[in-house]
Amino acid sequence: MIDSTRLSFKDMCAKFDVTARTLRYYEYFELLFPEKEGRARFYGPSDIARMTLILRGRRFGFSLEEIRQWLLMYRQMGTRPQLETFLGLADRQLSELERQRVEIDATIDDLKALRQTTASALSKLD
Repeated sequence: MIDSTRLSFKDMCAKFDVTARTLRYYEYFELLFPEKEGRARFYGPSDIARMTLILRGRRFGFSLEEIRQWLLMYRQMGTRPQLETFLGLADRQLSELERQRVEIDATIDDLKALRQTTASALSKLD
């Protein structure tokens, strides 16, 4: 680490538990903008904050393009439009996650029933 406000490429990977390939991809996709000194890259507080938001967005199921547009919106339009847009994205993703939960619950119920049927059939073989 260079100082308390900048992380090296290696430190950034370690801090966020991501691969070098992932970090380079986020940079290529214009999600992160590290300072470059020769071949070295250093990530400042804004990149660290952006990385936190990127990983949180990925965990919530947002695409990288949605995350990129959302982060870009702050730079171009400020906080209010960004927050309003996030509410719409969050509502859409919450609906999708709820739909997936219903599917997963049904699949779990089906598997439990099939397991029980199989266990009963097996016990009758004894």
